Amino acid sequence: MYELPNDSFETTTELYANIVQSLEHMTEGESNLIANLANTSSVLYHCLRDVNWAGSYLFDGTELVLGPFHGKPACIRIAMGRGVCGWAAAEQRTVLVPNVAEFPGHIACDAVSRSEIVVPLVKNNELIGVIDVDSPLLDRFSDDDARGLEQIAALLMSRLTL
Repeated sequence: MYELPNDSFETTTELYANIVQSLEHMTEGESNLIANLANTSSVLYHCLRDVNWAGSYLFDGTELVLGPFHGKPACIRIAMGRGVCGWAAAEQRTVLVPNVAEFPGHIACDAVSRSEIVVPLVKNNELIGVIDVDSPLLDRFSDDDARGLEQIAALLMSRLTL
């Protein structure tokens, strides 16, 4: 049984440090990406305040395909370069969107989402997928969230064997 970090940490950086530590324990010795993404989605959904969706999309060589997640049902396939996930995947960089209504081509899977952050999953310069987190609040995500999620992505990629 794993203990989830709670939201009693003073800073976002401290919260993510504890999330990373928890995920290190959960994923130790496990190289299966789906299993590790499933636990990661659950941890993010339950540990981050004010999020309504946390999950992943996996690159199948052509497009992004829905992976493990927590939240309302989501779009199953996303074209490269389309929406926040497709853009982050195509550019292979973190994309933080304070207001999704202002993002050209935003894909609204959940109409209550107002802000979003997407972090690519890349191993050996090869796109594996993305981590996607949505919030019903405008401007919910910060550079601290980006750094924390990038640490989580790096951890997941270190566990993956290709």
